[in-house]
Amino acid sequence: MESGESRSSSSGRHIVYKDSSWFSQFRNGSNPWMARYVYALIFLVATLLAWAARDYGRSALTEMERLKGCEGEKDCLGAEGVLRVSLGCFTFFITMCLSTTGSSKLGEPRDSWHSGWWSVKIPVWISLTIIPFLLPSAIIQLYANVVPDLFFLAGGFAHFGAGVFLLIQLISIIKFIMWLNDCCHPEKCAERCQIHVMLLATTAYVVCLAGIILMYIWYAPEPSCLLNIFFVTWTLVLLQFMTSVSLHPKVSAGILSPGLMGLYVVFICCEPTGGSCIRKAEATDKTDWLTIISFVVAVLAMVIATFSTGIDSKCFQLRTDDVQAEDDDVPYGYGFFHFVFATGAMYFAMLLIGWNTHHAMRKWTIDVGWTSTWVRIVNEWLAVCVYLWMLVSPIIWKNRHAAEST
Repeated sequence: MESGESRSSSSGRHIVYKDSSWFSQFRNGSNPWMARYVYALIFLVATLLAWAARDYGRSALTEMERLKGCEGEKDCLGAEGVLRVSLGCFTFFITMCLSTTGSSKLGEPRDSWHSGWWSVKIPVWISLTIIPFLLPSAIIQLYANVVPDLFFLAGGFAHFGAGVFLLIQLISIIKFIMWLNDCCHPEKCAERCQIHVMLLATTAYVVCLAGIILMYIWYAPEPSCLLNIFFVTWTLVLLQFMTSVSLHPKVSAGILSPGLMGLYVVFICCEPTGGSCIRKAEATDKTDWLTIISFVVAVLAMVIATFSTGIDSKCFQLRTDDVQAEDDDVPYGYGFFHFVFATGAMYFAMLLIGWNTHHAMRKWTIDVGWTSTWVRIVNEWLAVCVYLWMLVSPIIWKNRHAAEST
């Protein structure tokens, strides 16, 4: 009887989703699917506030005396403005993460808190965005530069959080590529579908090769640009290596997944740096419409990536038991969703300051400089390693189990 009541209550809840207006659902907090868009909007506004603090914060904040002792760096105030907004956004989402972790059923208090209570949460977010601007500069430097003892990599707490975000995003993307490849496997696909797979894979490889050729033209115009030549050439080698492993008879993963992975790694490597080694360097000395469009696209891509990764908590479940989902289960992991946005707050800070608190960033630029370049390159290499491990690990475990059984 209780089960029947629960299901009918859940069905009624779904009816509320369909029949109620978006404003009504927003006000009543009855739709967690709609709530995620509100959180994404909050994240986008925080990102734009951080950008405004970086590019226009000097003129707006010069009267705040406590912000002037920023180690005497020319652009430190702009970097600090980004970090202050990032700290406020991180605090909001990590608080939401801690308060919603463990929520499993619709209608329970943590579900209501996640999906509703906007009249409380929005003022809290605004307050948490303002409070960091009242804190001494030393606290902001702690957020940016202090590394926990467990981590030996250079950087700070915000650097580490941004790295965690990149790792989560990387695994989510690779899982999606592997899932798409499995769906298009020849044994599960009709002949017409196989043609579509071949066209998609061929297009992916053509785009990859075109991107590599353009990188040679734009970022390695002279033989002296050895590092940029190495980055681009190594990307081509990795593309070939991924394809060879995927087509190996023991793996037989097809050509679609390495083609899609090639698009990802070429995208990551799409902008090496190095002053005179960039053919368009002279054109980028001043802000033009292309720079502004690139900035807007990069910001939107980052927000969309954070949003899509946040609802992909199933990719990170250690257990994959086939448990049938019930009607009143939450549609995605709330705690993981907010954790991704919390680390994403650190990530947008690193992009806007070039992963370096003392790096001068021009207006309307994002993720530029040698530090950013090395972060992208390491992320590219790590992505290839994770992808190859996902290909060969089933074979390794299978051989190990066979050896143990004999």
